[in-house]
Amino acid sequence: MAIPGPGYSITMRVAAPPSASAAGDLTSAVGRAGGVITAFDVVESTAALMVVDLSANALSADHAGEITAAVDALPGVAVRKVSDRTFLVHLGGKIEVTSKVPLRNRDDLSRAYTPGVARVCQAIAENPEDARRLTIKRNTVAVVTDGTAVLGLGNIGPAAALPVMEGKAALFKKFAGVDAWPVCLDTTDTEEIIRTVELIAPVYGGINLEDIAAPRCFEIEKRLRERLDIPVFHDDQHGTAIVVVGALRNALRVVDKRIEDCRIVVSGVGAAGNAIIRLLLLQHPADIVAVDIDGIVHTGRPGMDPNLAAVAAATNRRGLTGTLAQAVAGADVFIGVSAPNILSGADVATMADRAVVFALANPDPEIDPLEAQQHAAVVATGRSDFPNQINNVLAFPGVFRGLLDAQARNITDDMLVAAAHAIADVVQPDQLNASFIVPSVFDDKVATAVARAVVGASRHAAGGADHSTRSVTTDDGGEATGSAGSADRADRADRADRADGRGSAIGAPTDHAPELADVTHD
Repeated sequence: MAIPGPGYSITMRVAAPPSASAAGDLTSAVGRAGGVITAFDVVESTAALMVVDLSANALSADHAGEITAAVDALPGVAVRKVSDRTFLVHLGGKIEVTSKVPLRNRDDLSRAYTPGVARVCQAIAENPEDARRLTIKRNTVAVVTDGTAVLGLGNIGPAAALPVMEGKAALFKKFAGVDAWPVCLDTTDTEEIIRTVELIAPVYGGINLEDIAAPRCFEIEKRLRERLDIPVFHDDQHGTAIVVVGALRNALRVVDKRIEDCRIVVSGVGAAGNAIIRLLLLQHPADIVAVDIDGIVHTGRPGMDPNLAAVAAATNRRGLTGTLAQAVAGADVFIGVSAPNILSGADVATMADRAVVFALANPDPEIDPLEAQQHAAVVATGRSDFPNQINNVLAFPGVFRGLLDAQARNITDDMLVAAAHAIADVVQPDQLNASFIVPSVFDDKVATAVARAVVGASRHAAGGADHSTRSVTTDDGGEATGSAGSADRADRADRADRADGRGSAIGAPTDHAPELADVTHD
């Protein structure tokens, strides 16, 4: 199923004889070893020798070694050096801090730092809300992890998690203009994590929890939401759920089914599965059956923790028991966020006509997509080398763009549902088909649409703009909010204020927005 990809890309510096067949010999050796040539550059040439940089995609690190050995085995050829192009991207890290203001002379320094900065500090001390307008808080998110559930690698610790968190921060900036910073905590103690995030919260406009193992992630998010006046969002839960619900909305359009008539099976009841179930319940499906490593989740099953018991109480109306294979028989939708190769083509064949299969385990899904396509009408995975990639990057940049623009203090289910529908609706009716149910992650309309949907849901929850703030017009014609005085004047001059057209800000919502329902707690 797998094909060589850029995640395992190497560049070999090769010395070879300058014969007419040299280029063909080198590329053929890579092909015979199963690699895919991506570049061939001659960097040095003499009458006796040529030196070539040969780039190729591989399946794995071991496969890259096999490709290198195949090239090195050619007569008269020597591989001088091999560079892993993924490691080259990470040298020195992937993000940096740059100044938004010029520091060219003493006048600039006096305004950006002492003595002028003291006046800004005094303004914030008098009105702490001005921190949202006069500091990085207005556009900055902390990406917080303890490194206990990183990708498919498990508990690898905070230092090893840092490359992932850097990548997350880069995606925030690229797709939504949000400044995000990794906060990798050297503790797995729930109380220490909660207290640490509380202590650093004044700097940030939002908290993105990332790669924290279940079930601790549920308690950490819940208690931080109770204690902080900024939104807290566990992307492994809600980002995945948003994209799944949006993709399912379009998949059901393709197969001409109503979700109210659909029986849905969710395999995996960790952070992602739990949130998917919760958001799906708001869509009122005919039934949801959850399945974990011990089989179908039902109220009569012994030994369940409180999180699993809450899922059992909210799902499986018919009281099914048994295995995953028994659960999917007759089901309209399968959503997997669990483990590789646990579903067979024969299992999918027992599902209802025009079935939908989302096999999202990464990098190896619950079923080979090619096998699933033989029986299901719509198939999606978490992989980039198959159609319909369910990727969190469709959600979290736009969600936080909207939360920051709305100056939101919490997150509601209405915001999550609005974000899911916004992602679905980026795909136009004339574009929709079985191989295109979600937009590309590089579609710049996605983050804009999601942000606007979140701002709209926040406005609705708050009952309109808060009258303690007033709308002002920025130099670029957009809208921002500001209190009277120096903060208002600063807002007018802020060139970054929604200049990218991602929606205007609104007044800070009231504290009366409904709390996010959570089936993970009593």
